[in-house]
Amino acid sequence: MNFLKSLSVQVLIALALSLAVGAFAAAYGGEGVRRIIEGVEALGGLWLNALRMTVVPLIFAVLVTGIAQVSDAAATGRLAMRAVGLFLVLLLVSAVTAVLLVNGVLALWPVSEAASTALRAGAQAPPAGAATAPDFAEWVKTLAPANPIKAAADDAVLPVVVFAVFVGFALTRLPDGRGRTLIEVFQALGDAMIIIVRWVLMVAPAGVFALGLGVGLRAGAAAAGVLGHYIAVACSAGIAITVIAYVLAVTVGRVPLGRWARASSPVLATAFATQSSLACLPAMIERSQDELGVPARIADLVLPLAVAVFRFTSPAVNLAVCIFVAKVYGIEPTLLQYAGGVAVALAVSVGSVGLPGQVSFIVSVAPICFALGLPIDLLPILLAVEVAPDIFRTLGNVAGDMAVTAILARDEGEDAQAAA
Repeated sequence: MNFLKSLSVQVLIALALSLAVGAFAAAYGGEGVRRIIEGVEALGGLWLNALRMTVVPLIFAVLVTGIAQVSDAAATGRLAMRAVGLFLVLLLVSAVTAVLLVNGVLALWPVSEAASTALRAGAQAPPAGAATAPDFAEWVKTLAPANPIKAAADDAVLPVVVFAVFVGFALTRLPDGRGRTLIEVFQALGDAMIIIVRWVLMVAPAGVFALGLGVGLRAGAAAAGVLGHYIAVACSAGIAITVIAYVLAVTVGRVPLGRWARASSPVLATAFATQSSLACLPAMIERSQDELGVPARIADLVLPLAVAVFRFTSPAVNLAVCIFVAKVYGIEPTLLQYAGGVAVALAVSVGSVGLPGQVSFIVSVAPICFALGLPIDLLPILLAVEVAPDIFRTLGNVAGDMAVTAILARDEGEDAQAAA
């Protein structure tokens, strides 16, 4: 029964129980029962706001420290700089793939309007003006916030991200290590926010139960179908990125498919069991060296760096979550909103690396929702079923780490031959 001690399992049980109780109350309960559930649901709103209050300071803190970390890594040498550049290109590929794939999948397999209506009734309506965006000139002007504090208060995440990126790079350029003190302050702020989120997540089963009661009351059994639809869409994004990693290894890295399968299979099995890229690091190093013939100096640098700052599936799956939320609310983000959402997805994919799974889901997805003009009230419900998508997140991440290592090893070998 040790699996019952897992927070993810407890949250999933709480969600299933709350949906069942809410649906039963809708079918057989009277007006008094409904009022009781609405009172309990208010406690769920309190729990959600406790999560929301940490998002902006946490994303700012982790972005500043994350930028500093990447900058320090890039300063270690030419190979590290090439690795970081390849990471950024592939993260952009991941984001664009998700926007095209998920919108295509949901066009062919749309979310049920009846189920969406019922699920929306269990959460707040989207904010006024969420479906609109400024024109291009206005959008460009708002990228640099005239008042970063006001931008943070208004949940204008993209300007906050831009400001954080500039602050992060500026601190690494201060002479005599003077920026290190402030970087440590932001590190401490981020750590403090993580502690608060962990406190909030300690009562996640109760918070999700309270929110789920309202969803079950209004959506009934239709909620289960929508959540199953979401799981399939989110997993498809992770699977697509894993396939891309395979294609890159075989075509760009020039690793024969059979050899790549032999090298990656034990690592993917470990990823499936642990759902942790860090836990897969020893196996990735061993298989890359022994099966793929990657020199130790390359594997020992690139793979730890990849685990530290590169999550190949993060932009894809996070955007998949947001696009699904948009479809549930009937919101069609504009091209400019998608551009902002992709930019935020790239930034938070680096900044959120190393955060606990439940924390990284909130801090990665909520800012993208804000950039796309979406409410985040469904995120705690989706967090409850994140166990399945998280498996495919990890599979794609470790496959991407090994593919990048194979590509860089091939490039280094070609450079050495050219120099000779």
